[in-house]
Amino acid sequence: MSITNQRTPEFFSGTNLHIGIIGCGYVGLPLALRFAEVGHRVTGFDTDPAKVEKLNAGQTYIEHVGADRVRQAVEAKRFSASNDFARLRDVDAIIICVPTPLDERREPDLSYVEKTAQSIRPNLQRGQLVVLESTTYPGTTEELVLPILEQSGLRCPVASGANSQDVATDFFLAFSPEREDPGNKQFGLAQIPKVVGGVNPASRRAAENLYGRIVSRVVAVSSTRAAEMTKLLENIFRCVNIALVNELKLLCLRMNVDIWEVIDGASTKPFGFMPFYPGPGLGGHCIPVDPFYLSWKAREYDFATRFIELAGEVNTAMPYHVADAVASALNERQKSLKGSRVLILGMAYKKDIDDTRESPSLKIMQLLAQRGAQVDYNDPHIPQLYKMRHYDFSDKRSVELTPQNLARYDCVVIATDHSSYDYAAIVAASQLVLDSRNATRRVAAHREKIVLC
Repeated sequence: MSITNQRTPEFFSGTNLHIGIIGCGYVGLPLALRFAEVGHRVTGFDTDPAKVEKLNAGQTYIEHVGADRVRQAVEAKRFSASNDFARLRDVDAIIICVPTPLDERREPDLSYVEKTAQSIRPNLQRGQLVVLESTTYPGTTEELVLPILEQSGLRCPVASGANSQDVATDFFLAFSPEREDPGNKQFGLAQIPKVVGGVNPASRRAAENLYGRIVSRVVAVSSTRAAEMTKLLENIFRCVNIALVNELKLLCLRMNVDIWEVIDGASTKPFGFMPFYPGPGLGGHCIPVDPFYLSWKAREYDFATRFIELAGEVNTAMPYHVADAVASALNERQKSLKGSRVLILGMAYKKDIDDTRESPSLKIMQLLAQRGAQVDYNDPHIPQLYKMRHYDFSDKRSVELTPQNLARYDCVVIATDHSSYDYAAIVAASQLVLDSRNATRRVAAHREKIVLC
């Protein structure tokens, strides 16, 4: 499709648009395939040549994104991948789906967003729509992305708010937070409402029209800042409530009360209560990271986000609690953690997926190894670990889960409660099982081997 100077917001409600998606990971790839499935042409941009090659061959590298979907989109000529960012000139809309991690000081690292905006700038065309989906603090779209894009000479005036009027704009710019939940079979991308906010009314309407083709409902808010804050609220809500039950778990352990029984009892209340569950720490690309984005930005306004920071402290401490619990459980059996063999079950941050981003299992492995334990892992979804931003376990491969192997370890730690695990068999074969997920709750035999933590 040729680039036109006559694009209006209504143009993006049309069919057979050409969409460019930057970042073909857990967010970008499902989004690209969804646009392709409704009839648009999609080019996925990624700096990793191995990913580009694999996608163009119709293959997948994300477990819950089936290879059949990729292959069908490629064969239908609805999807292709590229690392040539000059091809951004040919698309109608550009969606940014790149990581927004924390740096070593637990402060926002927006280098991926900034570099992506820099790569768009020389290729930006009049009438294109640019949407940032990467989770970030309120103000990022207007304060970071917009000035870089306007270095192209094109303008997108800020005019947000309920009473703002249409302004002349050379290109459209919006924010729409990703709500991807890997492994969720109940709510896929098409069923999850999409929040959108534009830097001006025309940009908001353009984004509404674009996403209206692929999701059941689009929810428009008054500005990009409101959309950015919406995403943070969603995840901070979960972070704070998980921190609450994690802290209560530690208290219940001291009081010899079963926190899981307490949660089940409270869940019978038909109003005013929502169950959250404790664990070995937070994982994933959002909940462990997003609260720190807002607390960092809040300091610019001389505001202390005490709830958020306390929740972050509680959740960050949970892997340390698990490591201490392993040492204590071994000590009760007259064994030292140093020199003991420990097997961690599950390296993914949650059950039944292959995603290790911010997984507490990685921190637990590091802590146990630092204290002298010989640590291995098993995960049916992750055959081999690789070098990451903060960890390098690239020499580790998943250990086969046999009764003979389990018996060789002094302690088996259940860190991720994958559905495929036979917990009764695991407990029967193991010398000691430390359960951080209450995965063994239905195991009746050999309870003396199980330590809940």
